[in-house]
Amino acid sequence: MKKYICNVCDYVYDPQIGDADSGVESGTAFEDLPQDWVCPDCAAGKEDFEPYEE
Repeated sequence: MKKYICNVCDYVYDPQIGDADSGVESGTAFEDLPQDWVCPDCAAGKEDFEPYEE
């Protein structure tokens, strides 16, 4: 699964880790995150993320 990076603060969403603080289980693809999910570091919306290339 592909990682995504926040264009505002550079937080990387890793689907293998998920976002436990927001109730997102590991294994959840970025596309499957709730529409109202926000960056846990800066509260930017999903529209502020782009695919992350390591």
